[in-house]
Amino acid sequence: MRRPGRALRRHRAALALATALATALAAVAAGACAPHAATRREIVVPADPRMPVFSTVVRGGDLLFLSGAIGVRPGTLQLVEGGIGPETRQTLENLRSALQAAGADLESVVKCTVFLADIADYAAMNAVYREFFPQDPPARATTAGSGLALGARVEIDCVAVAP
Repeated sequence: MRRPGRALRRHRAALALATALATALAAVAAGACAPHAATRREIVVPADPRMPVFSTVVRGGDLLFLSGAIGVRPGTLQLVEGGIGPETRQTLENLRSALQAAGADLESVVKCTVFLADIADYAAMNAVYREFFPQDPPARATTAGSGLALGARVEIDCVAVAP
């Protein structure tokens, strides 16, 4: 049985994403007519040089776009050991660090895309994902394929509201 209010929380999350995207589109459209600082693209450079190169953050107006992150130890190209659970946890920690470099946090995330090397890992990935987004999680799509960078089992990218 579903918890009361879950549909309302999902509706609010979808509305927040739609509002953020509409705001960004309006800002871009306004920028086409007249230059505006809020519509410029800005690359957020992390303060911690040990952050993996897979977590580049680009600010576009009121949104932050984070490229796909994988479960590498910060400052290395070495995946954490232990399989999908530890990789998912490190991936989300890497995204958190990238968001913090932009002055945001995981609560700012409105959309995630999860890429799995094997869809059989979905349940284990989802269990860890829920630890990071225990209530009102962002909208999410999950897909499976093969050939993630460095042999990773999971990669996650996201869109967040900029502070």
